[in-house]
Amino acid sequence: MFDSLTDRLQDVFKRLRGHAKLSEKQVQEVMREIRLALLEADVNFKVAKEFVSQVQERAVGQEVLQSLTPAQQVIKIVNEEMVELLGSKENAVNFSGKLPVTIMLIGLQGSGKTTAAAKLARHLKSKGRSPMLVAADVYRPAAVEQLKVLGEKIGVEVTGSANQKPLDIVEKAVKAALKAGHDTVIIDTAGRLHIDSEMMQEISQIKKRFKPQEILLTVDAMTGQDAVNVALAFKEQVDFDGIVLTKLDGDARGGAALSMRAVTGKPIKFASVGEKLEDLEPFYPDRMASRILGMGDMLSLIEKAQSAYDENKAAELERKLRKQQFTLEDFLDQMQELKKMGPLDQLLGMVPGLGQKMKGVSFDEGQMKRVEAIIQSMTRDERVNPNIIGASRRKRIAAGSGTTTQDVNRLLQQFKEMQKLMKQFGKLGGRKASRAFPFQM
Repeated sequence: MFDSLTDRLQDVFKRLRGHAKLSEKQVQEVMREIRLALLEADVNFKVAKEFVSQVQERAVGQEVLQSLTPAQQVIKIVNEEMVELLGSKENAVNFSGKLPVTIMLIGLQGSGKTTAAAKLARHLKSKGRSPMLVAADVYRPAAVEQLKVLGEKIGVEVTGSANQKPLDIVEKAVKAALKAGHDTVIIDTAGRLHIDSEMMQEISQIKKRFKPQEILLTVDAMTGQDAVNVALAFKEQVDFDGIVLTKLDGDARGGAALSMRAVTGKPIKFASVGEKLEDLEPFYPDRMASRILGMGDMLSLIEKAQSAYDENKAAELERKLRKQQFTLEDFLDQMQELKKMGPLDQLLGMVPGLGQKMKGVSFDEGQMKRVEAIIQSMTRDERVNPNIIGASRRKRIAAGSGTTTQDVNRLLQQFKEMQKLMKQFGKLGGRKASRAFPFQM
């Protein structure tokens, strides 16, 4: 995400690093480059102008002009102002008030609202809450069914019917949630292809009657300034408490994210960063600014690792490493643990300094799938003891996994080398060994 903007800003900062001192004229030239970078990223014109003005005002001060490391000072100022632009701090969901807490999602059709509702339910469930999903979009074909399918995947109850009126659906859902002991109700409202009075009236009626603790507007980050205009229209007609930016992983420019808070005055509360149901993150302005500036995001990377981390499996891996019993089954487990954390290029982009170094390097996700297919085509005995895999077994495994015998040979050779490495790690002893393994986060 934000690749274009990050690249432009990195180029600007790289030129700065060549100067031991900066003149006021040089600072002005840098500010012009930053302003152009923001405008090319589809950031709102007024927002870009004000941002650059704020940075320049601080950058021409004595702190920068007389600094021995002017580039670092300018980057520090840009980072601080970007955090402020994005909202300065995390804005959590409001869970105060009587139960069940009601959260209503609104937005245009195609903004990813229904999927966002399911992602939010999964996120809240992982935090210990007991959500219920309400399918109140009775107009879009199969919208109710879509939410029910998503709810089944994440183990969350879904209520609603295309044959009922939205107000009746929500009323029954709130009563059912109370009876079943759910502490959170997430309402997926109807959207349209464009803003119209009928949609706004329906949302207003639900808002007036049920008084949701949170009204979250879902907007497609990839639409740039159009997303900001949609947000302004919703704010004027029904108002809302926060924003869910969807498809942020596909937004190479960043205009919507950088403009939204400043133009609407509403905080971004969540960002959807992938297609999987677990790919919803609370929006942290400081972490997002760090990503945009190419400085990584270690805190988010650690949280992803912790969410995928299985303590029991780690303890078992540690035991096997000590006894030098690492097998292909363990290798497969570790690959699957890593996949839970998300695409490899996104994970490496969160490591400070590594994202730019890996620029242009392609990660073949298909290769991991091939490796998985090969191991899964083996019998348990073959996974535990690969030495028994002779020529005929290799042909069978290749046929079963849709690969070639050369692919099987390559994997077995690589695994043999890895086992040698594991023996060295095993000699380290303790948890150091399990943490040294590249797939163990």
